[in-house]
This record gives sequence, C-alpha cells and structure tokens, in this order.
Amino acid sequence: MVEKKEVSGREGINGLPGFPVVVACIKDNPITLAAVSFFSFNPPMVMIGIVKNRYSYELIKETNDFTLNIPKLEQLEKVHYIGTKSGREVDKFKETGLTKVKSKTIASSMIKECPVSLECKVVHTLDLGGSHVWFIGEVSAAYIEESYNRSQAITYWPREYRRVGEVYAKRTKSFELEYV
Repeated sequence: MVEKKEVSGREGINGLPGFPVVVACIKDNPITLAAVSFFSFNPPMVMIGIVKNRYSYELIKETNDFTLNIPKLEQLEKVHYIGTKSGREVDKFKETGLTKVKSKTIASSMIKECPVSLECKVVHTLDLGGSHVWFIGEVSAAYIEESYNRSQAITYWPREYRRVGEVYAKRTKSFELEYV
C-alpha cells in the first residue's frame, strides 16, 4: 500500500477532480462559479455556492432565482473576465460582448452564447457558516444547443482551467462496465 501524508482539509478538497465552470446570472449580473453541483434528478435541481460579500449574493437574496449557463472552452477569456470583475463596478455583458436573453420562467437573464442554460428558482438556502452560502435551485426551464457536446465544457482545478477528459468506459443498462 502506498503511504499517504496528512494534509490540511483545503489540500484534501483540492484532491477532488475538477469542478465544472458555469456562468450564473442573477438579475442581469453574470458571475463565474466553480462552486456548483447537481442536487437532484427528480425534481431536477442544482446548487450554487456564493460568498456572502459578493454583489451576486445581494442580488440572489432579492430575486430568489438564477440561471446556470454552461460556457464552452472557446469562451474562456470572457468567463475569466466575468469571474474577476464585480457587477457593482462594470456591466459585464457590455464589457464581454455577451448577449443577455430574457428567461421564460424567472427574472434573471440567460446568456445567448452559452450552449446550455437552465432557469432555476431557489427552493432552499444553506448557510452552514462556511465560505459559501449554497442556493438550491429547481430547474424550471432548460435549453441546450443541438450541437453541444459535454466535452466542450470547462472544469476548474486550483488555478487551472481544463477541458473535460476522455471517455474510458460506459456503464451499460445492466450496470456492467463497457470499455471504449
């Protein structure tokens, strides 16, 4: 057995595989997040984590909704810009040239150029005293470009943006592994 060294909890979290990169919109303010996860298939729910001192935290407390927009790797510079600027100071749609689109079921905008957009209504908020407050959103509408492939998505590892990896095996309907 290979020996393991003891590390801090933060270093342990950094051992997790990459986190998906999304651009959430709260009202008309896009925010780049890697603190995002699926929460439930039925009903479909996702959750996003936002730090309390962020402008988006104030906005989501007002709107109680958000969109989750999945960018492609080709949009990385815009995604990075959105993640480094505050909507208090700049109009990130104007600065990046991205197009806001009115959502069908909620107040927050979607991003036209992102191949996947989910409209989400906040159904629960978790503030456990950590760095992020978690907002669980039930998906009220979803849109995907026909040509979208999940391999176009971006993941984030500490200080690194990465492309989603290769497929090595698939799980069959009988729960067996089929190697590709």
